[in-house]
Amino acid sequence: MKGQKGYVLATVLPRQPSLGAWAGKLGRQLKRWYQLAEQRRRLAMLDETALKDLGLSRGDVMQEVERPFWDDPLSR
Repeated sequence: MKGQKGYVLATVLPRQPSLGAWAGKLGRQLKRWYQLAEQRRRLAMLDETALKDLGLSRGDVMQEVERPFWDDPLSR
C-alpha cells in the first residue's frame, strides 16, 4: 500500500528478577522467620505476672508458641 509506514511492534517481556534481588528477598524472609521464632520463644518464657500485664493467658501463649516459624500473621 502506498504511503504506508512500517511499524515495529515491541513486546515488553516481564522482567526477570536478578539473582541479587532474589537472594535479598530470601535473606529478608529468613530474617523475619528467625524473628518470629525468637519472639515466640521469649513469649513462652514469660511468667504469669507478665502475661497478666499483657492480658494473655497461658493457653493463648501455648497456642502462639505451637505455630510453625513460617506462619507469619503479617503476611496475610
